[in-house]
Amino acid sequence: MSTYFITRHPGAIEWAARQGLKVDRNLAHLDPADIRPGDVVIGTLPVNLGAQVCARGGRFFNLSLNLTAEARGRELSADELERYGARLEEYLVVPSGDPHGAA
Repeated sequence: MSTYFITRHPGAIEWAARQGLKVDRNLAHLDPADIRPGDVVIGTLPVNLGAQVCARGGRFFNLSLNLTAEARGRELSADELERYGARLEEYLVVPSGDPHGAA
């Protein structure tokens, strides 16, 4: 089992280190085909990638923040991540079926 931290942001990498997270692979982009049952994926992923992680038997932990409008779209330091309440929240992401109601 491996732990992946998916981010291209230096502040997030520093934040994770401060939290004592044990990460096996730090990647800027995730290839869901690499995920094996029991793997842990940490990051802020598009919902379809989170669903692929879960479908492959992995666990997905979103790096969640309480950002202000002014903080969006720019690099954040580890200190700023802490101020914005950075935390890991586990999600089980599954598609609900046909978006038009024919499941």
